[in-house]
Amino acid sequence: MDRMATGGSRAAHRAAQAEAFDRIGERYDEAFPYKGGQIASAEWILRKLRPGARVLDVGCGTGLPTARQFLDAGCKVTGIDISPVMLALAEKNVPEADLRRLDVVDLDATLGRFDAIVAYFSLSMLRRDEIMVTLLTLHELLLPGGLLALGMVEIDVDNAPVHILGTPIRMTGYARCALRAVVQEAGFSVREQMDLAYVPASEREPLEMQLFLNCRRNTF
Repeated sequence: MDRMATGGSRAAHRAAQAEAFDRIGERYDEAFPYKGGQIASAEWILRKLRPGARVLDVGCGTGLPTARQFLDAGCKVTGIDISPVMLALAEKNVPEADLRRLDVVDLDATLGRFDAIVAYFSLSMLRRDEIMVTLLTLHELLLPGGLLALGMVEIDVDNAPVHILGTPIRMTGYARCALRAVVQEAGFSVREQMDLAYVPASEREPLEMQLFLNCRRNTF
């Protein structure tokens, strides 16, 4: 298969993804303001966490609403993202968070371990072969019994070209049963699933089905 047809090398692919989010960063929260499913998923996590719990926000974006939600609840939040523009916005919105420009596929034990990890739509920016590896890494970064919240758009594609706010980007997704199977194969038990139809604020953005899985780390 032609590597360029599927987004090129990993470095080129990630650089293009970061550049795309740099371009849409200032408009993102305005164009996608309805985050009820994401907020509800995070609330599920919060009800099970102790005060001062460590939370990793994978693809933290602008820091809103998720990092802010966990910080306001008394958690210690580490946020990672590959977009400098998104991180600059997060520094304004959640200055209390530990924010780092870091690719999720490069995560390792140097960050320590977490009580919970949330990844709302960030894994959609990876290829399918990277998603399983990343889920296994997140499993290792969680403390025993730790919690994972995952959000993705239901779309059966691998690294397919799409447009967000007029900006080309590549996206991966699964049918809902397939996503659940991937998460379980990576060592998580799915405790709650929400499937929500989402209508963006902009008429130029299509209706989408959002899948939220709230999970617990299995102990092998």
